[in-house]
Amino acid sequence: MRLFIALDPPEGLRDALMDMQDGLGLGREVPPENLHVTLAFLGDQPEASAELLHEMLGAIRAPAVRLTLRGAEMFGGRQPRAAVALVEKVPELVALQEKVVQAARMAGIELPRRRFKPHFTLMRLPRFLPDFAEHRIAAWLGRNGDLVYAGGDALQFTLYRSTLHGDGPIYDALAQYPLAPTEEPA
Repeated sequence: MRLFIALDPPEGLRDALMDMQDGLGLGREVPPENLHVTLAFLGDQPEASAELLHEMLGAIRAPAVRLTLRGAEMFGGRQPRAAVALVEKVPELVALQEKVVQAARMAGIELPRRRFKPHFTLMRLPRFLPDFAEHRIAAWLGRNGDLVYAGGDALQFTLYRSTLHGDGPIYDALAQYPLAPTEEPA
């Protein structure tokens, strides 16, 4: 099974992300139901590892995570492969991501060490971009590059199975794990 662990956007944030997708006109939009912030990509795992991982993830105790968009950018360097909305790297998000990675390693899953850059992938771009792409990308980044949007709290994280198809992946939620709601100041 090809697995990953992610935070789903609250509904209002999902709408804002869909608005950000508009206007680029390049590549393939990520469907609304597939928008997420990846906490750990686990790759192909045997069922036994997934079961142990489920137990480890169920033991995580963490507060809800405030998801605030902080601009947009292109991933892939000189040959952009994805348009993304960046997510503010708040301490609760970093701590949750570290707990998720630790749980995966405790379940015997090898993960590469990589820098955590929280984001929502909005568009997957084609390998070869048309001549007009540079202008559209610049205009899209001009509209979204400095965007700040307080999107609410993520109240759970999810273990997903990803099945690849010719027209994009299909994500199936295998299990969801609650996060403790944050208390509003009086």
